[in-house]
Amino acid sequence: MVIEDLAYTSTPYDRAADRRADPAWVAAQRARPDLRVVPVWRDRCLTRAGVPVTGIGPAVLEAADQTALLGLDQDEGDGPPVFAADLSDRTEAAALALCGAEATVDLRRLAADLTAPVAATLAYARGLLYWNRLSRFCGTCGSPTESVHAGHIRECASAECGRLLFPRIEPAVIVLVEHDGPQPRCLLARHHGAGPNGFALLAGFVEIGESLEGAVCREVAEEAGVAVGEVTYLGSQGWPFPAGLMVGFLGRAVEDTINVDGAELVEARWFTREQVVERITSGPGSGPVDSIGGRLLRTWAGLADETDETQVTP
Repeated sequence: MVIEDLAYTSTPYDRAADRRADPAWVAAQRARPDLRVVPVWRDRCLTRAGVPVTGIGPAVLEAADQTALLGLDQDEGDGPPVFAADLSDRTEAAALALCGAEATVDLRRLAADLTAPVAATLAYARGLLYWNRLSRFCGTCGSPTESVHAGHIRECASAECGRLLFPRIEPAVIVLVEHDGPQPRCLLARHHGAGPNGFALLAGFVEIGESLEGAVCREVAEEAGVAVGEVTYLGSQGWPFPAGLMVGFLGRAVEDTINVDGAELVEARWFTREQVVERITSGPGSGPVDSIGGRLLRTWAGLADETDETQVTP
């Protein structure tokens, strides 16, 4: 199975990587009367009547602490340009007044009610502005950094250093571990802090010098004590909360013995498809509807619902 069309992954833009290095071109885009601005306040969306404010004009762009070009809207040819504007240095009330908004809301609370392009746009803006805000100083010499390439690179202001900083992505794997047999089962685990029935797929960050497949085998072995053999890629999802990339896999368990570590996990169990279907339809569900983890579990169980915009290819 292949998992496609996940939340936060369908940005409808030409990111203009070949042009955004030209300050004159970027300035021309900022001066266009048809530009659109997506405001963000401390990683939160600004909303009016419960709907994200995503198309306001240039006044907000000029007032922003940091801006970044998201790209040119491909649905309308060469533009209009879409910029993200960070208002985090203002008070929440000041940011709302500037944008004519009523509230600030976490993106994930809104995601289920947004179209795929809007959710992806807001996630893209959130992630890029977050990186800019946390990269204001050079990690090599400590000097301030300057935003260049329309917000996609930061450059150390020190003439002796001049280091270029690029947006950092933190890759993580999430895996549906399956044990074959007359009745296939998948492995779900309960982490510390989860409720009594809060079982979910296993996931973890990729370490330095490690392949994605290697991370899958290590994480499952470390946390659940289950040896994984064959590992198959299923799909990936941009996850800018704050800077992740979730890569989904199917792992084949070599045997069904479980030995949880007691540190990350409280317990782990094997669940049949029928049990997973019961959990999804009548129990705690499959997890957040915007995450690849929930999609992997629903797909394995043979379920699809109207919250899924996924195409599942055998």
